[in-house]
Order: sequence, then C-alpha cells, then structure tokens
Amino acid sequence: MLSIKQNIILPERVVILGSGGFISNALEDLLVKSKINFITYKRKDLDLAKDDSASILVKNLKTSDVVIFIAAKAPVKDEGMLIFNLQIGKTICEVLKIIKVKHFIYVSSDAVYADSASPLNESSLTIPSSLHGIMHLTREVMIKNVFEGSLCIIRPSLIYGPRDPHNGYGPNKFIRLAKKNLDIEIFGNGEEQRDHVFIDDVANIFLILILHQATGILNIATGKLNSFLSIAEVAIDSLKSKSNIKKISRSRPIPHNGYREFNISNFKKVFPNFEYKNFNDIIIQIQGEY
Repeated sequence: MLSIKQNIILPERVVILGSGGFISNALEDLLVKSKINFITYKRKDLDLAKDDSASILVKNLKTSDVVIFIAAKAPVKDEGMLIFNLQIGKTICEVLKIIKVKHFIYVSSDAVYADSASPLNESSLTIPSSLHGIMHLTREVMIKNVFEGSLCIIRPSLIYGPRDPHNGYGPNKFIRLAKKNLDIEIFGNGEEQRDHVFIDDVANIFLILILHQATGILNIATGKLNSFLSIAEVAIDSLKSKSNIKKISRSRPIPHNGYREFNISNFKKVFPNFEYKNFNDIIIQIQGEY
C-alpha cells in the first residue's frame, strides 16, 4: 500500500537513472515546467552494467537526492537481456549500500504479477510468467534487501503516447497506421482486454510521488479495460481513416489469458481527485504529435 506525506516537500535535486526513454522524457519535461532541479544519466554517459559504474555514481550522488531508477534494456526477450538488467540492478544496490539517498523510486512493471481472473491490486501474487517480469521482481527484491530508506516501487500497466519509440502493438501503432490510411492487423479477434495509461498521466503521478515523498507500492492503471479491436476501431473512427482492420492468426497463446484488469481502489484512496485521461477523449488532441 502506498503512503504519502500530506505536505509538499520540494527536492533539492532529482536524479534520473536511465534518461532518454519514454517515461523519462515526459518526466523531464514536467520537472522543467515545475522548476525542479534535476540531472540525468543516459547509457552513453554512464553504462550501469559496467563494473566501474557504481564507484562513479557514488561520487556524484548526494544523501539529499531523490533518485528515480528507470534504467533497463526492455522488454526482456532472452536470457542475455535478463542478465544485463540484473547487472544494472547489482550496480544500483552497490551504490545504495554506500549512499543513503533521501528518496528512491523504482520503476518496475505490472509484469511481476501472476495472471489472474480477478482484478489485480498491489497485494496480488507476484509470480511472473515472463523474463521481463522476472527481471523486475528480482530487482525489486534486490533493492529492498539493501535500502532501508524511503522506497517507492511503481508498477505501470501498458503506457501509450506519441513519443513512444517502440511503436508497440496497441494505441501507438494503431494511431500511426490510421493516420496513413494503412491496414491495422490485430491478432485473433483482438479480444484481449488490457488497461492502457497515457504517458502524461504517468508523468503527473510521478511528480506527485516525488513532491509528497511517497513510499510503498503503487500500480499505475486506469481501472478500465479496452480490447485491442475496440482501440483499432476508435483510432479509425476518430481519425476518419480509410484503414481496414485485418485479423491474423495467433502464433502463440493470448498474453495473460486475454485479461488484465486492475482494482485501483488503493490509488483512489491516496489520490481521490486524480482523473485518468480516456483514450477515446484524447486521440484527436494528440494525433498531430504522432
């Protein structure tokens, strides 16, 4: 369960480990607008998988820092990527043993949860079925074992937005295809139900977590489900596209048995006034950014 301090605590400095990615870019924009001091570490500046990276980071971190750990090579598709990401986790743990930072936020994933026919919450079983989920859960445990300070673990659902570089199956890819009037291919009947979160909402939640020194575990999910078929249909309809939807045979089982719902009652208790953006409502607003 998440816990936050009621008063706003302006950080002296925010340090982002794993800058240059989808989430980091949105958060950095928001930090600039909020006039919050921050520094970033991209892989080209500091490769956290290398043996000497821990000593370099120790020299540059301060105990007053708020550290956000996003760095990962993702999604994890094979054993080599798994080991690479665990080496990054090892580096961070070595640093945390020496520098007791003020607030540490780890960006994990909802992939840590076992598949469930019931809505997931922060207390749901963490029995990942993918290497990606295993990686994140392992790094969560590693961090918990060495860091006794203010720790917040974030487990986002599927995130979409115009600057996503992966062009993954779902809203981003469907919008881009619809804008070009190209056919949209969906697996099977596109029947799987998933929870998609807009990147701006994710960044705004991160800012709240930073300013209120949040601790505990938080799922970032809207609590609403959409099928991939319905997302493709909305993209075509909203953009008045000439795209057609083509159904293709599945080569593997439906991920998560076609169902991944979240119970966000814990989120609502902590953030009663926060309203997630709805895909249907914002698609017209953001289409020019794709």
